[in-house]
Amino acid sequence: MTLNLNEFDVLVFDIGKIKLAPQLLLATACFVDCKDCFGLSCHSLYWHMFCTLLYTRALLGYHTFRIAIITNITEGTVCPISFVKDLLFPYALEALPKVLDQEWDSPEFAKYRDAFPEEYRNSRSDFEAHVRDLVKRDVKIAYLKSLQGYLWLQGYKSGNIVAPLFPDVEPFFNEATQAGKKIIIYSSGSVPAQKLLFSHTNSGKSDMTPLIADYFDTTNAGPKTEVDSYAKIVSEHPEHKDVNRWLFLSDNINEVKAAVGAGMRSLPVVRPGNAPLPPDEPLSKLAITEFKHSEVAILGV
Repeated sequence: MTLNLNEFDVLVFDIGKIKLAPQLLLATACFVDCKDCFGLSCHSLYWHMFCTLLYTRALLGYHTFRIAIITNITEGTVCPISFVKDLLFPYALEALPKVLDQEWDSPEFAKYRDAFPEEYRNSRSDFEAHVRDLVKRDVKIAYLKSLQGYLWLQGYKSGNIVAPLFPDVEPFFNEATQAGKKIIIYSSGSVPAQKLLFSHTNSGKSDMTPLIADYFDTTNAGPKTEVDSYAKIVSEHPEHKDVNRWLFLSDNINEVKAAVGAGMRSLPVVRPGNAPLPPDEPLSKLAITEFKHSEVAILGV
């Protein structure tokens, strides 16, 4: 059997309460890139799961991951989905009228206002109505995300917003960083919003940004369901150019497939409150649910 834990340089994560079960990591690696098992050439997912379960204990005794980590921080991963839906989005809408009254003509706000389509730039009421409509329809567009990031900044600075990370996130970040691994964030949220979130958390060290090496969003990498986006991220880190040594974890099965299409290994994750994974999708059966740093330590992180 050719697969071993030393195959990976990069793990790409949706983090929340993810449990890195060794057998699942190995099974997925074998499923994605079948070389041989017991001298056979077999692409059966369940055969590979059996093989890897049988050999995991021995492999763990001889190999360790060399991991650079990309963390996908969409809602429902490192923090509850309710944080975005029930706090961040409503906060931005509540803060918007006051900001428009006080800052509409200010140079600082102008760059956010002028990024909107021309038909909404000349009227505060039209501008606000357009923002509310986009949020209601859950439209993910760059100029809205930039504005939301600006509004959230005030909330973070005032202490009204604190990112409720799951308790297992900080221990893992610390362990991975201390072991010389790289943590990179990839989210549908803007890079400024990502930095705000990680610099104002409920963890022991409120500011987690010193542990993060890089950030990507849909502007500088591309949509998370497109193969080219993952290839772009890899290209920005030539020190880890072997894409087969990257592992991507996400609660969105289409993102998992896109990462696989780019050559990465990939697994779906299940979080409380998240939409269920497609039951007829083979990868759904490999979903992980908890991020437990003690088990990560066993893997050599």
